[in-house]
Amino acid sequence: MIHFEWPWLFLTLPLPLIVRYLLPATISVENAALRVPFIDDFKSLNQENVQHQTIKRWSLWLATLAWILLVIAASRPQWWGEPIELPVTGRDLMMAVDLSGSMQYEDFRIKDKVVDRLTATKWVAGQFIERRVGDRLGLILFGEQAYLQVPLTFDRQTVRTLLNESAIGLAGQQTAIGDAIGLAVKRFLHKKPDKNKNKNKNKSWVLILLTDGANTAGNIEPLKAAELAAQEGLKIYTIGIGADEMVVRDFFGARRINPSADLDEKTLKQIAEKTGGRYFRARDTAELEKIYALLDQLEPIQEDNLVFRPTKALYPWPLGMAFLLSSLIIIFTRLGLTHRV
Repeated sequence: MIHFEWPWLFLTLPLPLIVRYLLPATISVENAALRVPFIDDFKSLNQENVQHQTIKRWSLWLATLAWILLVIAASRPQWWGEPIELPVTGRDLMMAVDLSGSMQYEDFRIKDKVVDRLTATKWVAGQFIERRVGDRLGLILFGEQAYLQVPLTFDRQTVRTLLNESAIGLAGQQTAIGDAIGLAVKRFLHKKPDKNKNKNKNKSWVLILLTDGANTAGNIEPLKAAELAAQEGLKIYTIGIGADEMVVRDFFGARRINPSADLDEKTLKQIAEKTGGRYFRARDTAELEKIYALLDQLEPIQEDNLVFRPTKALYPWPLGMAFLLSSLIIIFTRLGLTHRV
């Protein structure tokens, strides 16, 4: 169906008539008396006047139609499609992804190709984001500092795009886990209006924190931030990422190292326990996929569905036709003047 966003603008349709009535018309030269000595010249002049009147009449009709089209365009016509119901689970889910320097370790594989930890995270988390229909998603990137990259939104594509555009070291080389949790709590409180407390009781606030190290930067201790999150009802699921063993080659030959030696699993477990969440360990891509599959099973709280109606702006059509008619009026006017000369 067609809908007009500003229908009150149709009240301006009689505006040209009002202006014409209120302002006095200028005396046209055509009304002046003409005296010609020869009857043939008079006939020729009369024919030109008839032709000029015809052009003037057509210009008036075209101007009227152009004005109507301009008013229609100004009223913002839109085409409304069929309403589409969007399922809403009542779950707000924020993802906090570590971008510190240690995420560059290449101890993961995707389709037999060795990749770094951040690339594996993007690949698996991207599929997880696509499945989050009905959830509001947000994205926090942290290193030495924590940054809100995407506030809570239903636009899953934007969250995935900005996650894919993130880079190692973008937020610094160290890890501020406590600041990331504190920023998530702040954003959830910002989205939690006090006037709607009854509805917020049915809301599920979740933070998925993914890191491969320990808290080495920031202003807030991770456990203190976890206590604050627990007080506000924010559930935190922590994921420790990184392989336990990795073969590296150097001047002395091949040797095995533990690339996850700096991973503070104890703190990550305590963070999850304090907030009623869980701690997961992802040593490879397969384990990371299993973890996100388990996160898919988080109990959502069904709310009333949102109704979305796709709209398409139609104003370019009447606006373009009005411009075309205006061009024709100019052409007719110039033709009339040419004949008069």
